This record gives sequence, C-alpha cells and structure tokens, in this order.
Amino acid sequence: MAKGPGRRGGSTTTDPANRLLADNRFARHQYEILETLETGIELLGTEVKSIRAGQVNLRDGFCLIRGGELLLHNVHISPHSHAGRFFNHDPLRVRKLLAHRTEIERLRVALEQKGLTLIPLNLHLKGSWIKMTLGLGKGRKLHDKRHEEKRKQEMKDARAAIARL
Repeated sequence: MAKGPGRRGGSTTTDPANRLLADNRFARHQYEILETLETGIELLGTEVKSIRAGQVNLRDGFCLIRGGELLLHNVHISPHSHAGRFFNHDPLRVRKLLAHRTEIERLRVALEQKGLTLIPLNLHLKGSWIKMTLGLGKGRKLHDKRHEEKRKQEMKDARAAIARL
C-alpha cells in the first residue's frame, strides 16, 4: 500500500471533520487487539488546542476502571504554547473517558481475565468532537511478534508478485 498524504491509518476519507489526530502504532505491535471501543474524552480547553496541533503521545498510555469510571493514565498532552503557565494543564493528568455504563461493565469483566489490558489506539475527530479508540489487547510474546512480522512480510511479497503479473 502506497503511503502518501491521502492514506492515513487506513482511512480513505480526507474529510477534515473526521481526521486522525494521533495514532499508537506501537500498541498494535505489542498487543493482539481483540476488541475496540470508541469513547469520548473529558478535556480542558488548552488540551483540545494541543491535541488539534498534534502535541499528544499515546505510546505509554493505559486505561483503568476505578469506581465505575473509565480513566486514562500516562498519556502526555503537551502544554499549549500560547497559554500562560497559570492557565495551562498538567501534561500527564488522569483523564476521564466517556462511555456507557454497560460498555464499561463489559470491559471490566474482560479485564479481569489474565493478560488483558485496555490501551489507547488513536485520537481522532468525529465532527467537532475529539474521540479516542480503545483496544482490549492481549500482550504478545517475542515469538508471537516474530511470527506476525513474518506473516506480514509474506502477505507483502504475495501482493507484489500478483502486481507483477
């Protein structure tokens, strides 16, 4: 698949109201994603401006369920450059994710299984709202990662061979 300005994250739409703001590609390498869920995220004004400017890092992020609420930990959103120190936000603060109670309960039951974790996959715009896609993932061992890389390479070689014909 050719990479270029119109090919972002597998999405073929170039609608600015539905664009990808941040992606956690490392999570798809580290975890086998079993299920995904789109949630809202509770943000401050300066956080929204920083996210829209692309100043967010999802790589070390994870989610926990505490008191029936879905909480996002360890996601770094840089302070906004055009705001004073007093009005800016803490870059690593714990943020609340917005999901239905039934979805949170279903995730809580799944997280109680051994080896499953809830990780942020991407941040994107949906209209004027900033949404986060979470993935319920199972950690991969080193041999699983090697097997997956080999499978991807074989698929790439097969597509190249078909394209030559």
